[in-house]
Order: sequence, then C-alpha cells, then structure tokens
Amino acid sequence: MSRIAGAGLLIVDKDPGMTSHDVVARCRKLLHTKKIGHAGTLDPMATGVLVLGVERATKMLGLLSLTTKAYSATIRLGQSTTTDDAEGEVVYAASAFGVTEAELAAEVSVLTGDIRQVPASVSAIKVDGQRAHARIRAGEEVVLEARPVTVSQFDVLETRQADEFLDVDVAVECSSGTYIRALARDLGAALGTGGHLTALRRTRVGPFTLEHARTLDDLAEEPGVSMDIDAAALTSFPHRAVSAEEAESLSQGRWLDPIGMTGVYVTIDPAGRAIALLEERGKRAASVMVVRPANLVH
Repeated sequence: MSRIAGAGLLIVDKDPGMTSHDVVARCRKLLHTKKIGHAGTLDPMATGVLVLGVERATKMLGLLSLTTKAYSATIRLGQSTTTDDAEGEVVYAASAFGVTEAELAAEVSVLTGDIRQVPASVSAIKVDGQRAHARIRAGEEVVLEARPVTVSQFDVLETRQADEFLDVDVAVECSSGTYIRALARDLGAALGTGGHLTALRRTRVGPFTLEHARTLDDLAEEPGVSMDIDAAALTSFPHRAVSAEEAESLSQGRWLDPIGMTGVYVTIDPAGRAIALLEERGKRAASVMVVRPANLVH
C-alpha cells in the first residue's frame, strides 16, 4: 500500500525538451519512490505547470478537477509545419507582412468561445487503439475529427515583425483538450499566411499555478512535495468537516448521510486531516477514495 508519509502533490515547472515521462522518472529518483504519476501530459517543447501525485496522492490524480488550463504562447504567422509547432517541417509559407491588427483581432475573436477544433495530428489522441502521433511517425495519414472545446480567453499581448513573419505573443485560457498548436494552425489558415507555435508555457492547471511550481533543480536541492496530501485535498476539493467518530467510520470504508453537496468533496477530521473523498448518490455519501484507511502504512 502507498504511504501517507511524503504523500502529496508535486507541481513541477517543466523544462523544455523533456517529456512528461522524463519528468516523472527524474522525480522518482529525487524522491526515492516509484509511486509517482502525472495528471495529464505536457508537450516536450512546452514549459510550465505539470501536476504530479506522490505516494498515496497518485490515487487522487484521476479525481482532480483540472478542466481549465492557462497558457502563454508565441504564434509565428507566415509558415505552417507538419506538427503545427517549430519542431515540424515547413509545408506552407506566405508573407505575414501585411497582416493588420484589425485582421488579427477579428480572426482571434472567431477562435474564442465555444468552438469546434480539429486536434493537432501529432496529438496523443488514440485512433483505432494507437496514438495519432505514432501513426504519423509511421508514415500514415491521420485525419482527426473536430471536437467541441472552449477558449474562454485568447488575448494578443504583443506582435513583432520579423522579415516575412509576424510573431504574436498570446495568453490563452481554455478547457482541457484544447490544443494551443491547433489555435496557431487555424489562426494562420484563416489569415492565409500559415501559422505554427514557437513557444508554449503552461501557467495554470485547475487551481495549480506557477506560484506552486518548483523546477527540477529546486527539487534536487530540497526534495519533497509542493503540498502534502492534506493541503492538496483542501486546495483541490470542497470540504466537509466530520467528527472523530465519522472519520473512524470512513477510514473503515463506511459511508455517511448526504448533506446536499455536489461533486467530489473531501472530509476533514477535527485534527485537520483529510480522511476520504466522498460523492453523494441517493441516500449515501460514499467514498470514491479513502485517503487514510484504517490499515494505512505510515
């Protein structure tokens, strides 16, 4: 059984050039445990917030509400690539020298709100059981269907002319499943110039921001989680105070009477410890995860 000692969430500020798997492998060595998992991947070229669960908190990852994300990015207008980012081969080029602020703002507006987006072909979406990017690298042609996503914010922060290119710094807030590289591709297509992503930094995942994040260099100097399992639960979920008797009952896998709370919430005992994550269905508030079971290994 995973331990409660050292358990919690580790918010990493990922370096460029590393896969999410690379980060997990490095953190396993630094924290001397195999019990580490991640809550969603981040492209190798991207930097910023990557949420990891350590020890018993790995069981919490699938329950976290990480449905909104925020990014800062640079879109280069004037070229399209095979991967919709700077790592791909150029497949189309057209001067972006004449693109006006008004034209840019108009097309950004079209890509804001509830939209349908075709994911990047090199995404991790599975097609007939295999990742799309694996099929692309194997030389197959992959056509993905458009999916509904929400882009709640798509702001142009700055533009810079570079020869025939126009580099556009943007801030994006969006629903999970939105591809920023696809926004770059579609913006370039709408303007007739082509477009791709040259920089991407994730600044927030759900409630977790860069303020919570630590670099791997920081972690090497001072190993440990960003927040222990109690702080992680309180940050991630609504909470319900329970008595010592109720806490003991929950630790045994029993259920409580519902109190009208919706969604997953955490129960907190009189000592401020997270006991279980509950969800109310009918006449029961039943555990979806017991944080501190009675037979817990400390």
